[in-house]
Amino acid sequence: MANRLYWNEEIETLPRRELEAYQTRQLASYLEFAYNNSPFYKEHFDAAGVKPRDFKDLSDIRKFPFVDKQTERDRQLHKPLLGDMVAVTEEEVVFVSASSGSTGVPTLSPFTRQDFDEFQDVQSRLFWSAGMRPHDRYVHALNFSLFVGGPDVIGAQNLGALCIWAGTLPSERLLFILKEFKPTVIWTTPSYAWYLGETARNHGIDPANDLTINRIIVAGEPGGSIHATRNAIENLWNAKVYDFYGISDIFGACAGMCEQRDGLHLAEDHILLEVLDPVTHEPVPDGERGEMVLTTLRKKARPMIRFRTGDIVTCDRTPCPCGRTHARIRVVGRIDDMFIVRGVNVFPGDIEYIVRGIKELTGEYRITVFTEDHMTKFIVEVEKRRGENVEAKHLAEFVSQTIKARLGVRPKEVKILEEGEIPRATHKARRLIDLRKNDQ
Repeated sequence: MANRLYWNEEIETLPRRELEAYQTRQLASYLEFAYNNSPFYKEHFDAAGVKPRDFKDLSDIRKFPFVDKQTERDRQLHKPLLGDMVAVTEEEVVFVSASSGSTGVPTLSPFTRQDFDEFQDVQSRLFWSAGMRPHDRYVHALNFSLFVGGPDVIGAQNLGALCIWAGTLPSERLLFILKEFKPTVIWTTPSYAWYLGETARNHGIDPANDLTINRIIVAGEPGGSIHATRNAIENLWNAKVYDFYGISDIFGACAGMCEQRDGLHLAEDHILLEVLDPVTHEPVPDGERGEMVLTTLRKKARPMIRFRTGDIVTCDRTPCPCGRTHARIRVVGRIDDMFIVRGVNVFPGDIEYIVRGIKELTGEYRITVFTEDHMTKFIVEVEKRRGENVEAKHLAEFVSQTIKARLGVRPKEVKILEEGEIPRATHKARRLIDLRKNDQ
């Protein structure tokens, strides 16, 4: 078993034409299911003047209206607890995850038993594509409290790995587990992978030589797909980094890197992918940036039809050397985090790519966006690595010039801090401080 290349070879290597034919068949019946069983979707489709029978091929999905995070919140408040987007009775729901939005109201994501089992089968698929095998010892260092990524440890168990349900332990306790249990694989966020490695060094532990981790799975931030960030973590740990993408509104990880580590294969047998211009809502060509819009194909508890994720991605449907045929996405960042300077779209990930590639810097950074003279401007704070002799003003100018050369715009200021001055994140890092609302 451990020698096979794929978790589900038939599905993962299905020729594109057959995969798209499957999606078409599945979606035709799924739209009927949503319309007939979800009060919201019947109302939603009727208001848009569209019926399930109007769907004939995949391009017809553009006839149907969008939903987004605000839709979820509104419909959940309209009919507590699960809302009226659901298409099953509460008795059929066996699991809910929750995410808290800006309103502070937890948005629930429900699963039937079949939904949950299929969700975990996808997790096993993604773990397998990242190289996890039954002989591995796996530390699940994600939050178990209502977080959709918590149950993903079951996917590793179903694969046959020895699983350590660590959760969000204090770093010192987690390092003790890494030393004593000698695991080979861990899953956390890019920020925490870096923070944990630095913490280990501060405690006299060399992650590259004193620990046994050889694979690090990361998710929750774009860093795992930024080469400079990935290389920095890999050099710190002497381990390969694999990026996963998940979204609680659908299910946990639904895309992940294979051994090629050139984009994240999306589970297209479960999800239909669109990449659209955020303004015109028209499809963008493969390779160009656009908003990722996802439609579930199988999830019964709560269908998500044309869900606007708010994530900016590129899509690659060319054949992957690994043999998998499912599209690969590359996550650029969140629309919410993007800011525009002199007509240029800037994402924190763009700055991270630059900062991580400058050897005199630690790789930590913070961006402050503000309004001055009715224009958007930004400041970048970075840390000079301890022991580097370069003068701060020369380093600041070099960073500023590099950002200008790469992005086409220059920060108003680059501040050089000492190593350790920027607070380290134990999980998701807060890289962007937006003061523009205060400036109004």
